[in-house]
Amino acid sequence: MKKEQAEILGFVPQKEIVYNKLLPYADKLDRESNDILAQIKGNLGRAVQLRELWPGVLLWTRKLSTSVENVLKTLVKSCRLYFPESATQEMLDEWRPLLCPFDVTMQKAIGYFELFLPTIMPPEQHHKGFKLWFDELMDLWVSVQNMPGWEGNLVNLFARLANDNIGYVNWDPYIPKIFTRILRSFNLPVGTSQMVVPRYLTNSYEIGHVVLWISSMLGGPLNQVQKQLNGLFSSIASFYHPSNNGRWLMKLMKLLQRLPASVVRRLHRERYKKPCWITPVPASHKLTDQDVTDFVESMKQPVLMAMFSKTGSMDAAQALQNLALMRPELVIPPVLEKTYPAMETLTEPHQLTATLSCMIGMARSLLSGGRHYPEGPAHVLPLLMRALPGVDPNDFSKCMITFQFIATFTTLVPLVDCSSALHEKNDLTEMERELCSASAEFEDFVLQFMDRCFALIDSSTLEQTREETETEKMTHLESLVELGLSSTFSTILTQCSMEIFKVALEKVFNFATTNIFETRVAGRMVADMCRAAAKCHPAESLRLFVPHCCNAITHLTANEDVSKEEELDKELLWSLQLLSEVTRVDGEKLLPYRTQLVQTLQLTLRLRCKQGYTLACNLLHHILRSTALTYPTDYCSVPGGFNKPLQEYLPIKDWGRPGDLWNLEIKWHVPSAEETAFVFYVLDLLLQPELQRLQKYAQGEQDMSRDDVLQSLCIVQHCLLGAGSMLPPLDGSTVTGLVPSMVSLEETKLYIGVDYDESRENYREAICKVMRQLLHYILEHSEDDTKSLFAIIKIISDLMHFRGSHKHEFDSRWKSFTLVKKSMENRLHGKKQHIRALLIDRVLLQHEMRKLLVEGCEYKTVHQDLLKDLLHLSTSTYSQVRSKAQNVLFTALGTYNFCCRDITPRVLELLEPTRTDVTQQQFKGALYCLLGNHCGVCLANLHDWDCIAQTWPAIVRSGYSSSMSLEKPSIVRLFDDLADKVHRQYETIGIDFTVPESAVLLGRHITDSSQPTPHIGTPTEKELEQGLALQKDKSQEAVQKYEKLVRELLECLDDRDLPWKFEHIAIGFLSLLLRDDYPLPAPAVLFFVQSLNHDALVVRKMAIAAMAGILKQLKRTRKKIPVSPCDISGVTEPEGLMAGDRPGNDWLQYHGDSLPSTQQDWDNFCFIEKTHWGYYCWPKKLMIYAPAAEQPKDLSAENMNERERIICDHFTDPKFIKQLIEFLSLEDRKGKDKFNPRRFCLFKGLFRNYSDAFLPVLKPHMERLANDSHESTQRCVAEIIAGLIRGSKHWSFSKVEALWKFLIPLMRTALSNITVETYADWGTCVATACESRDPRKLHWLLEMLMECPLSGEGGSFVDACHLYVLQGGLAQQEWRVPELLHRLLSYLEPKLTQVYKNVRERIGSVLTYIFMIDVNLPFTQPTKSPHIAEFTERILSQLKPLMEGDEEIQNHVVEENGVGEQDERTQAIKLLKTVLKWLMASAGRSFSTPVPQQLQLLPLLFKIAPVENDDSYDELKRDAKTCLSLMSQGLLYPEQIPVVLKVLHEIAGSSSWHARFSVLTYLQIMVFYNLFTILSNEQAVQDVRALVIRLLEDEQLEVREMAATTLSGFLQCNFLAMDASMQTHFEALCKTRLPKKRKRGSVVDTIPSVDLVRRHAGVLGLSACILSSPYDVPTWMPQLLMDLSAHLNDTQPIEMTVKKTLSNFRRTHHDNWLEHKQQFTDDQLVVLTDLLVSPCYYA
Repeated sequence: MKKEQAEILGFVPQKEIVYNKLLPYADKLDRESNDILAQIKGNLGRAVQLRELWPGVLLWTRKLSTSVENVLKTLVKSCRLYFPESATQEMLDEWRPLLCPFDVTMQKAIGYFELFLPTIMPPEQHHKGFKLWFDELMDLWVSVQNMPGWEGNLVNLFARLANDNIGYVNWDPYIPKIFTRILRSFNLPVGTSQMVVPRYLTNSYEIGHVVLWISSMLGGPLNQVQKQLNGLFSSIASFYHPSNNGRWLMKLMKLLQRLPASVVRRLHRERYKKPCWITPVPASHKLTDQDVTDFVESMKQPVLMAMFSKTGSMDAAQALQNLALMRPELVIPPVLEKTYPAMETLTEPHQLTATLSCMIGMARSLLSGGRHYPEGPAHVLPLLMRALPGVDPNDFSKCMITFQFIATFTTLVPLVDCSSALHEKNDLTEMERELCSASAEFEDFVLQFMDRCFALIDSSTLEQTREETETEKMTHLESLVELGLSSTFSTILTQCSMEIFKVALEKVFNFATTNIFETRVAGRMVADMCRAAAKCHPAESLRLFVPHCCNAITHLTANEDVSKEEELDKELLWSLQLLSEVTRVDGEKLLPYRTQLVQTLQLTLRLRCKQGYTLACNLLHHILRSTALTYPTDYCSVPGGFNKPLQEYLPIKDWGRPGDLWNLEIKWHVPSAEETAFVFYVLDLLLQPELQRLQKYAQGEQDMSRDDVLQSLCIVQHCLLGAGSMLPPLDGSTVTGLVPSMVSLEETKLYIGVDYDESRENYREAICKVMRQLLHYILEHSEDDTKSLFAIIKIISDLMHFRGSHKHEFDSRWKSFTLVKKSMENRLHGKKQHIRALLIDRVLLQHEMRKLLVEGCEYKTVHQDLLKDLLHLSTSTYSQVRSKAQNVLFTALGTYNFCCRDITPRVLELLEPTRTDVTQQQFKGALYCLLGNHCGVCLANLHDWDCIAQTWPAIVRSGYSSSMSLEKPSIVRLFDDLADKVHRQYETIGIDFTVPESAVLLGRHITDSSQPTPHIGTPTEKELEQGLALQKDKSQEAVQKYEKLVRELLECLDDRDLPWKFEHIAIGFLSLLLRDDYPLPAPAVLFFVQSLNHDALVVRKMAIAAMAGILKQLKRTRKKIPVSPCDISGVTEPEGLMAGDRPGNDWLQYHGDSLPSTQQDWDNFCFIEKTHWGYYCWPKKLMIYAPAAEQPKDLSAENMNERERIICDHFTDPKFIKQLIEFLSLEDRKGKDKFNPRRFCLFKGLFRNYSDAFLPVLKPHMERLANDSHESTQRCVAEIIAGLIRGSKHWSFSKVEALWKFLIPLMRTALSNITVETYADWGTCVATACESRDPRKLHWLLEMLMECPLSGEGGSFVDACHLYVLQGGLAQQEWRVPELLHRLLSYLEPKLTQVYKNVRERIGSVLTYIFMIDVNLPFTQPTKSPHIAEFTERILSQLKPLMEGDEEIQNHVVEENGVGEQDERTQAIKLLKTVLKWLMASAGRSFSTPVPQQLQLLPLLFKIAPVENDDSYDELKRDAKTCLSLMSQGLLYPEQIPVVLKVLHEIAGSSSWHARFSVLTYLQIMVFYNLFTILSNEQAVQDVRALVIRLLEDEQLEVREMAATTLSGFLQCNFLAMDASMQTHFEALCKTRLPKKRKRGSVVDTIPSVDLVRRHAGVLGLSACILSSPYDVPTWMPQLLMDLSAHLNDTQPIEMTVKKTLSNFRRTHHDNWLEHKQQFTDDQLVVLTDLLVSPCYYA
């Protein structure tokens, strides 16, 4: 086979479509593909050499593959493999300079790394690959503590690296850190009151990559990852319990679903995949069997819980499917244990649905048994028999899942009774004997299933479920049940042995013929069952059904009057329905009955009753279809069926066997000559007379009632549907002259297994002719006959596209095919290991796919006529007719090449304002035709100048049309949708069509290539010259068309009568025509400048945006020169990585003593505008702007072009400016307005292009605005100022100096008038002005802002606002202004004791930005900006008074700064409030957390934070609590953990019980959020344990109880283990003797005795252990419960604890008590039952 193929093709193909080989006409395909390739190569090569990009190149590349991925990312992903080995280093050099963590470029750089860095290289090249960056990026990831946006990209990169280099990267040192971070990224709730930093929610990791990473690190000599994975799952297991729900659940379920799949993929790659050139996994790191077992064990518990989750059982089912592939013996038994009881129970149907859907996924693993799980197959029959009661008419979802379950199992199992083999064969294993004897039950199963189905059908007849008056169609649910029933029954019969089949056939035949069913619901279901039987064994079934039905019909229609009756006998209808379904079988088996069938058709097609003739038409359709189509005829799971004697073939050996793709032995039905003759005989007999009648009617020679017409159309349509595959497509002459081209634009035809018979009449053309005549007749004489019109539209659609299958049917079958494939695939042993029926289905789909491929057909005159008709219908009177016709029209427009150019002008005619004969319906229809549907072509927006130049002006002009009325909301909405769609989909159309020489050369190579040789040679010299000339013309034409379109739109806009709606549409279109490669024509510039002062706000907004674009077009390029940073700084850069503040980048920073203050300084300074340059490392070439002398001169009257002059004239005109400023300072939506970046861009552009030309006119306005404190005026002046500062980038020193002389006093005035409404705008203004600007250029501004933000003159509010504005400027400057940050800090420090809350919050935020630069990242030098450590020390010394005393810290609310200094303590409390604000503000913003500094504040916070959750507390306490919550969630470095624990131990010894209590809540969250890091440090675990056990014996009751809760949590997430020493410790404590009670009357001690505390501690410890496993009963549990029960009558608080524990135990174990009971001995159970229902509950 291979050899012959290679000869035909001339090469050995890399990848083949295997399914094509199995088609009945496979032998023709290699030749076909060769011919098509030759044709494509010839035409494409020619088109490129002739430089004809459109239509030539475009058409032939589309033919090459309809899905050439245009997405660049996919391109990069595919090419990464092939990058040269030097690529990694080049990428690092290119993007490392962008790694400035405070800048947006960081995200960009890490994003590029994730996408581009190659990770697949041979091991000997690793030193040039990932080893260059691995440590650097890994250290960066490990040291970032606050989850910035780019952390996710790093994880994705590491996951890919791990997957591509299993065994070559040593992850061990990082594993605890990796798992801690993964656990953190799930955002699980811990403890009681927890604040979540909002950033953590948005920036969490993508589960897909996390899963890939984990599964790639598994295995290896130590298999450390498995230990951590066990830890991960045991720590989150309880979250999977169905009683828990939350926003985090989706993530956990995804983890569960994808992890097994990922491990299966890896196992497949290591054990079963064909080796290729990518480095294989080294043997030392392949997964061993033990590794796999450990992995499956670790996932079992959570998966079994998740089966019943709130989100449904799908995720668990997919997980189980993959786990069962690896270790069936571990996962199938526990699921079976849940499944059997679920099948018995009647009260909990959701259990049944969940367990069955899991069993479906594991069906193949269960059946194939294998050496690990040989007893699997024995469960099949018990499961099938017990599933039968699920076919329940009262519970829809149960019914569906049961059908699916039965179908899945029967597809895999041949239903053959093998019990006789027990006597005949003696070489059977024990298991095989068991199966043989069990298989005797199959017949019973099939018959019981049928009885169940009959019951279901009886209960769903139409009379029972609905009154006559309601709808007659099936409801959606019924149709689903029908589908489930028929497909399941069909599967069962396909898999039956002949003996069982005959019994079943008899049974279904009797059921169908002894009852009469209504044809809508029950009838359909019964007919489906009969059809299923007929499909499996046509000969046997037809022998029963056809004679029976035909006789019944003949008998019932013997009376003449029957054909005239409106209502027919039910029996007649039922016989017809039954017959129409059983004929959907293998065509050749129908031929013996042809005379009877044709007779029946003749009797019934002309029935008067609509139901009757519709059924007859179905019969006609099915008979034709069965004989005319190509399709497979057997779907049995073993080729050739099971009808062989048992001696030769034992079916039980084939249980669960996959189909063999290389040996499928498909039986095809291909129409024989006899069948073809029969098809045409039927058409001649039945179709011909109908066409003649319709033709006579259409010519007015014969009268027909509407019903008659409809009946005839129905017959025509069904003939077309039945025989469509045999009728050759419509043909004729091609429509020419639509596009000029020097390349052939022919279509490629695919062979689909039909050789058309040219000698017979082509009925497709005959139908086409008659339909067109009829259509015109109906539209003229009876346009309200919509039913006939619907039928005609459908027939037209089929005439054009139908070749045996419909697209929508194909799509839904493709969907269901993929679903079934997914639920039954075996990814472990390789792809395409599907069952035979599924593979056959896929081959059939392949055949249909070839039939449906119709893209790029030639547009012929026949099609042109039909499209005109469709257009006529699309603009007719009735809306339903219009919408049906439009859908067909849109499909056709996408099918035929260039037909849009023919149709568009016809649509536009209807919008022409000069026509007075257009109705509103036609007008609306035309608009809909332009709009298109959501997936098809949009005529208003074709990617082509000719089309746009026609449609856009026409849409605008249609505003004058007499049919257009803006009163009709539907029309207004249409225009809105049209404009919206154009704006959304418009892609700039090319103006320059130059083809470079290199491309032409490539074209020549294509033409000169061989195998296959292109069918056309190289074009001649003359043709080549002509091509070049045409290309030049084309580019010129495009420019002319562009300018013409702009002119036309402007002409429309000049007209005063144009309605406002259309004016806006036109302006919208005009603004789409702004391009970056060709300037906008001057008249349009003038229009937009004038529109800045238009009356309508919408227009002004569009004009502002457009003007900003126009100014960008007119921007002149500045010259740049490279400089060497070393020369400027005089420092040579050190070897190796060194980031942050270093001598080499000191010159970039702001130094107050060396600012450029004279012309000479300014010219000699080297300004670097972008903030990230120089922080991490220098780029290869650092570019800066050349000196002013070398730059282009400022614009002056002499050197302006026309566009520039227009703008200049208007903006120097005082009247124009006055009006403009008035408009800009109006308010738009009160309270919603913000600083507008578009207006800023407008002003920036003006000042950039014209320097200070417009300042004189604007100055008086700006001064007026700055003095007015209204919101909108202040916003306006802020926008102008920001634009002015950014626009002055290249001004000369004298101009800049003058500018600041004017601006500084102006901004002072404005900032003194600042208000609540405007402070945000001023902040944005300053931030925008400072963005990407060298701070030394802006020193005037920065110094002005630094002057005195906290002067206190304007009151606290103004101070806070000034700080906000200053912060905006400094934050943009990041690391380049350390001097200013120090000044600001030393200025703020004495003022930290502010009284006002708003100022405190602002200071907190500013402090965050001041210390933001002090980061703890790898390779980074200590910063010159302020350090947190020094600041904290100074603060702590001031907070001393609060640390020392034991008294409670009260919040002294003294809002006014009192006379005289208050005492130290009060000052310290005020200071503390500000410090808390700073800690809260920095929690989510900074990159690394200053843990050592925070620890020094911890004791103080613990002292203040309240214990209860109560919002009535004052600000100080609430803030302290929030800070604790945020700090406890922080990520800790391993070396920080002992330090934190030390501090916690100290605080646990404090005298305040509040502090001791808070230590525990802090500890809970801290441990969970750093779980694996702490676990990797044995000493730390011991410390935590000791701390909790110590606090269990605290004298304060609340602390003891909290310690118990904490202990229980730690046990539950497996942080601590329940070991013997812990148990004995608690048991010993429990035995502490209590002192005797004193007599009543004497004073009882209020303080509990030491003994009572110890005894209570013991009981609490036991209680914690019991509550730590809420969903199962470990071996130690029964004994502890017994120990606990001994204390039921102790003194309080012990008694209370015991009661609570028991009631909780009862609550959590109640659901699965039957299972849990097994763990206890009988004696224990007696005691326990006494306890749980003891009288003490009611006492």
